[in-house]
Amino acid sequence: MSIKRRTVFTRALIAPLAALFAGRAASAATALPDVGRQRVVYHLADTEKVMFVLGNIRNHIEGMGGPQAVDIVLVVHGPALTLFHTLKANPKMAKQVARMSAEGVRMAACGNAMAAQKLEIADLLPGFVRADEGGVVRIAKLQTEGYVYIRP
Repeated sequence: MSIKRRTVFTRALIAPLAALFAGRAASAATALPDVGRQRVVYHLADTEKVMFVLGNIRNHIEGMGGPQAVDIVLVVHGPALTLFHTLKANPKMAKQVARMSAEGVRMAACGNAMAAQKLEIADLLPGFVRADEGGVVRIAKLQTEGYVYIRP
């Protein structure tokens, strides 16, 4: 085989392999690292954003492929907490909260807001726990534990 033929033959073999490896390298560069379950804390204080935030959480769970792929904590304080009172919650919102709780979303009510509104945990929709240290302190602690902070 002449040198020219060998060069053509070698290039014909190498080109597809080079393309294959280049494609894999590009794929690896754009792929997200596998870090296990994504950990997120949602911060909610504004009454006008309650349904919007609950929708964001629903979309987040679905976008991640289901509740098994994400660990979400919703921390509620200030005026927004009033809408989670069992006696004041609208049925649509109560249904969303129950579904989120069943899917593992943890919901924390600010202990300071509860005291200011003269509430006990039993006064809130099922699934809430009291954040005795306060809502913003709870959020900050979660951030130091690696939770991503979202405030829509």
